[in-house]
Amino acid sequence: MQNTIKVLGVCHGNICRSTMFESVLTHMVTQRGIAHLFEINSAATSREEIGNSPHYGTVNKLRQVGIPVVPHRATQMTREDYEYYDYLIGMDTANIRNMNRIAGGDPDGKIYKLLTFAGSGRDVADPWYTGDFDATYEDVVAGCEGFLKHLNL
Repeated sequence: MQNTIKVLGVCHGNICRSTMFESVLTHMVTQRGIAHLFEINSAATSREEIGNSPHYGTVNKLRQVGIPVVPHRATQMTREDYEYYDYLIGMDTANIRNMNRIAGGDPDGKIYKLLTFAGSGRDVADPWYTGDFDATYEDVVAGCEGFLKHLNL
């Protein structure tokens, strides 16, 4: 096994779902004592929120459940990210399409939709539109648990 498992969570703006994913997965691996096995980050498929911090709804939900918010400023996924990361995990079908466009395809089979790890083809609920950060959190937790199970960790 390589030194670290490099994971990039990706959504449209990198302020709601992917930053929640980054904080939740970081918390889970820290709680399990396996954080040293991972490098976890997040990015956007768009440029709309570049430089912005996580959405207040994401921050509030994570605080409510006692999960530390990973310090983050929105960045855009690059073709180089595809080469660097082992797993590029999109939050919805549109993200997957845009991730493939940015990466120039997925020849190494590194791009996944988060909820497939939880046995679902559903998209992670987008709180930007729904305002429902609880549903998003439940989806992210289910996906992260499934991802760790996929890795046998």
